[in-house]
Amino acid sequence: MSKTNKKQRIVVVEDHPMVREHLAQIINKESDIEVCGEADNIQQAMRVIRNMSPDLVVVDITLNGDSGLELIKGLKVLSMPTPVLVLSMHDESLYAERALRAGAKGYITKHKASSEVLSAIRRVLAGEIYLSEKMVSSVLHKFAPGGGKSVKSWSVDRLTDRELAVLELIGHGHTSRAIADSLGLRITTVDTYRARIKEKLNLQNAFELQHFAIQWLRERT
Repeated sequence: MSKTNKKQRIVVVEDHPMVREHLAQIINKESDIEVCGEADNIQQAMRVIRNMSPDLVVVDITLNGDSGLELIKGLKVLSMPTPVLVLSMHDESLYAERALRAGAKGYITKHKASSEVLSAIRRVLAGEIYLSEKMVSSVLHKFAPGGGKSVKSWSVDRLTDRELAVLELIGHGHTSRAIADSLGLRITTVDTYRARIKEKLNLQNAFELQHFAIQWLRERT
């Protein structure tokens, strides 16, 4: 294969083996791109990225108790210029802006068709930013006159990435045990996050927290 036809190399960071394998199969069927490495946590991902120097990293938000956003921030802090595309089950209205602020070059959800995922990969590889048309419209609206964020949205911006993930799951009706299982955390750790969220959002009790989380999700999705 000549240098001009060399495949662009991708590292996939995803903690669900089946999803990771399926994505690798989709990518490796293409003539211009290939998976050169895989990881299921931040530490492993950093090692693979350093060793392989890929053209793109595709990363999920939730990684075995960690946040994929922390990986993106880590790459930025270390001045590693590899572009990142977030591929996540989380609705883009909840995380896309935060991912872009962290340093990602695109965001696409897992429910999209394989052809759209491949399109997003190629867009980011070409040096472009990838967001859905709906999300682009939402972002532009915020810069239009009178299109700013609500007080509730500004309040949520104060939360850390992990606190935001916990708030989302609370809004979906998950118990502390279910949240712990989903995020790979201890129940006591989840309870600590719940307390921090209540403090930052000035909520008095668990009922107010649940009500806030549900209403916030309804506004965003």
